[in-house]
Amino acid sequence: MSTRAVPTSVRARAAGSLPQPRLAWAYFFDIDGTLVDIATAPDKVRIGAEMRAIIDRLHEATGGAVALVSGRSVEDIDRLYPGGRMPLSGQHGVELRDANGVHRLATLDGRLLDRARATLTNAIAHRAGLMLEDKGYSLALHYRQAPRLAAYAHGLMRASQLELGGEFAVQRGKRVVELKPARAHKGEAVKQLMMLPSFAGRTPVFVGDDVTDEHGFATVNELGGHSMKVGKGKTIATWRVRDISELMKWLSRAL
Repeated sequence: MSTRAVPTSVRARAAGSLPQPRLAWAYFFDIDGTLVDIATAPDKVRIGAEMRAIIDRLHEATGGAVALVSGRSVEDIDRLYPGGRMPLSGQHGVELRDANGVHRLATLDGRLLDRARATLTNAIAHRAGLMLEDKGYSLALHYRQAPRLAAYAHGLMRASQLELGGEFAVQRGKRVVELKPARAHKGEAVKQLMMLPSFAGRTPVFVGDDVTDEHGFATVNELGGHSMKVGKGKTIATWRVRDISELMKWLSRAL
């Protein structure tokens, strides 16, 4: 997969100079940091009513060509976005839910993480501010409340990955480090979702905010689509909006 860098100054920042969003496109959205601000803990996040209304309206207006692509599990996305009818990809592509139910990576065994779960739980037991999130097929170690422990958290995850071998990989994020199946990433999730009838043949758009979204950006760039980063930071996305508010304004132009 190509990851050729695109200078972040190439595309103007103002929403008025962004491409006109079209209902004929297929839209893929990360959640945390993209549709909602990042909170001190994952379970404290709430999607605002205005953003929820825009995404729901876009899903209806495009004939179903809207999906959520998140590092969260599908079960957790349902908690955060109750009653949603759109396709979902969870755990960085480990899970995919369409009209036929939830599918997971073939031959994947969550029990492979049992030792890492135990090791990490013990290692952070007396480290205030660290939180281990067990998603079933991946583990996320959050240090949002203890940024001084970033190096410690990353070291723990690297050590766990070395014990597990090449089937799992370390994924960095905003004040979080994850242990996930090496084959799973958001770019592959987009490719799988693009095969669904409501997405097939459309121009893909991926919107994200974090390093975990770069695979999604790379995939839609390869497919001739539009990649958009929310906020600051180095990226291969071809467009950028300053914040969630500007993203809502841009999406509203399609409606």
